[in-house]
Amino acid sequence: MQRQRGLRAVAVCEAAKGILVLAVGLGLLELIHRDLQQLAEHVVKHLHLNPSAHYPRVFLAVASKLDDARLWALAAGALAYSELRLLEAVGLWRGRRWAEWVGALSGGIYIPVEVYEAACKATVTRLVLLVLNLAVVAYLVWDLWQQRRQRGPAADGGPSTGR
Repeated sequence: MQRQRGLRAVAVCEAAKGILVLAVGLGLLELIHRDLQQLAEHVVKHLHLNPSAHYPRVFLAVASKLDDARLWALAAGALAYSELRLLEAVGLWRGRRWAEWVGALSGGIYIPVEVYEAACKATVTRLVLLVLNLAVVAYLVWDLWQQRRQRGPAADGGPSTGR
C-alpha cells in the first residue's frame, strides 16, 4: 500500500508535467502565422518592462528568430515529451516496473544539468526543482532496488547462483 501511494504521487507529478508541456505545445501552435515580433513587443510594453533590460531583450531576440517551421518543431517536441510523461504517469499509476525505469532514467538525465545550473546561479526555484527531481529519482531507484531484493536477481534476468 505504501509503495502504491509513492508511485501514485510520482505519477501525479509526471502527469502534471505532461499536461503543462502539452498546453505549452498547443499554445505554440496558436502562434503560427502570427507576427511574433510585434506580439513580443506588445507583451513587453504591456508589462511595462524596459526593452533594453536583459530578459526582455532576450525575449525579443528569441521572438524575432521564431518562424512557423520552428514553432511546428517546438510543438512537435512538446507533444513527444508530454506523451512520454503521460505514458510514464499511467504506468506508474498502475505500478508497472517499466514506468519506474523510464522515470528513473529520464529524471536522472536532468540531474547533472540541474546541479550545474544551481551551482552557477543558485535560486530558490532551481534548488527546489533539483531537490524534487533528486527525490523522485531516488525514490524510483530505491523502489526498483527493493523489488529486486524481494524477487532475487534471477527474476530480473540477472546472474543466477545456480542453487
